[in-house]
Formats: sequence, C-alpha cells, structure tokens
Amino acid sequence: MSPEPRRVSPRKRATITDVARAAGVAASTVSRSFTNPDRVNVTTREHVLEIAAELGYTPNPMARALESGRTNTFALLVPDITNPYFAGIINGAERSAAAAGRTLVIGNTKESAATEQHLVKRLGPAVDGFVLAASRLPDDDLRKAADLNAVTLVNRATRGVSCVVADYASGTRQIVDHLASLGHRSLLVLGGPPESWSGARRWAGLQAAAELHQMQVRRFGPYSPTLSGGPAAADAALAAGATAVICHNDMLAIGVLRRLQERGVSVPEQVSVVGFDDMFGSAICTPTLTTLAERTADAGAQAIEMLGRLAYERVAEPDSLVLPTHLVVRGSTGQVA
Repeated sequence: MSPEPRRVSPRKRATITDVARAAGVAASTVSRSFTNPDRVNVTTREHVLEIAAELGYTPNPMARALESGRTNTFALLVPDITNPYFAGIINGAERSAAAAGRTLVIGNTKESAATEQHLVKRLGPAVDGFVLAASRLPDDDLRKAADLNAVTLVNRATRGVSCVVADYASGTRQIVDHLASLGHRSLLVLGGPPESWSGARRWAGLQAAAELHQMQVRRFGPYSPTLSGGPAAADAALAAGATAVICHNDMLAIGVLRRLQERGVSVPEQVSVVGFDDMFGSAICTPTLTTLAERTADAGAQAIEMLGRLAYERVAEPDSLVLPTHLVVRGSTGQVA
C-alpha cells in the first residue's frame, strides 16, 4: 500500500507585523515607510525597507486603499472587446495608466446599456474612476455616474462630463470631398446601432458635407457593426443601386466587401466602399479599405490623464478634447463607372 502524499502547506506571506518584529519598530512605522516616507527618519526607513525585502513583504494594496481612500485603479468599459477599434483605446489607456503607476481593469459591456450600468455600479466602490468608451448609457445616467465617481468619456460627449472625441465634422467632409472628386453624385450610409453617439455625429456631418456638394445622401439600417452585419447591408445597397456606400465602421465595411465579392460585384469599379476607424485589417482586406482614421491610442491615453486629474486633483470643471481625423484612401473607392 503506497503511502499517502505529504501535504505541503501553502507558503505564508510576510505581514506588516512580521516586518515590524524583525526590524524592531512599530507596525505604524513600517506602514509610513511605504505610504508616507517623509514622516520617517531616513535611516529607519532604509532599515525597514531592507528587512521587508529580505522577508519578501509587499504592502497590501487593499489595506493601503482603506488608509488613503484610493485604490489607484481605474476601470475602462468598452461595448465590444472583440472589435479592433477598441484595441487602440485599450492600448493607449493601459500605457498611460502604467506610466502613472495605476492599475487598469477592462470591462466588456456587450453593446448593452444595462450591462454597462451594472458594471459601473458593481465596480464603483473598487476603483477611483471610469473611462467609458462609446458609452450606450443615456445622458442622465452618465451624469449620475459622474456625480458618484470620476468619469471620462471616449467617443461620446455629454454636457457636464469630461470627454475625448474625434473631429467628425472635418472627417466626414473629407469623405464626401473624396467621393465627389470621383464623380459620385449620391451616397448611401449604412448605419450602426441607433444609440451610437458617434453614428449620429457622422450622419449629421455627412449630411452637411453632401449639401455643400449638392449631393443626395440616404441612410439605411440599423445594421450590426460587425462582419455578420455585412450581407444584409450590402444586399440593401445593391437593391438601392448605390454607387458609393459609407459604412458605420470598418467591421461592417469589411463584411460588405465580402458580400459584394460573393455576389460578383466589383469594388470599386461598380461600388465604392468607405469605412470608419482604420482598424487593423482595413489595410489587408481585399480590396484594401478606404476609411477615416481616428487617433484611438491617443484618445485612450488622454482619457486616463484627464481621469487622473478628476480623481486625484479634484478638478471641478469638466474638460473636453477633440482629436483630429484623416481620410486614408485605399483601393475600395474609385471613379464612377
């Protein structure tokens, strides 16, 4: 009969009491050595830190949060974590948070206002603030959230809440100027989620720019802002006889390109296609996608910096920042046949 395996007890982490005992000081002195070093004698502090290093002690962040009232943690909520557009925002936000010595928690709201509201309530006590990207919440709910926590919006603007947004007025004008130069006289917009703030701004900008060129512009939809939304959107565009379609985002646009290829429609010879976001993949699809590029990484980084000022410097007035956009012309747009 084989002997029973010997049970190994988990290694016990060193505590602040262990460090205090080994260093011959009070636990409060150990705590101040890490959290408020200016209140500790230099020699004593160096001795405490040396002992702590030998014992493998690191301060408990939750305990420090209880003492200071700060967690040094922010939450970033995005509608669709699988959409490459939000990867840029996440990368920029993570870089900025790390540079400031803060932790960033990522949440996926799945295009649901109810899920977003739930996460804001659930995470509120555990974080020092939120970055809400392309929020689906109503304006009143956003203002209520900003009353309880520091909040910065990305790709959404609401009166009374700090935000970082793209310059869609200039961007949509660039799109229409480009298509007009190719001889297109009418445009078809394939819209995304009805509650999308950016979708509404883009539609308003396209209407204004089309009016300047005396062009006709129509909007169909809503369509899912995903590859799977492409077939229905492309079929509707073909039925309408469109020569140029402008899609809610690059995901939808690439789905449209795939459907047009399946149906034997040549792009851009028969139909020109434009997207928004310049996400990864727009430069390697077939044909390559003409799209409006946004500075998503900069938006994420700026939102974290703005949130830090709100959370820790107690800035009273909401701030806003508009980042430039530029049209990237590729193979999916061409002269009217």
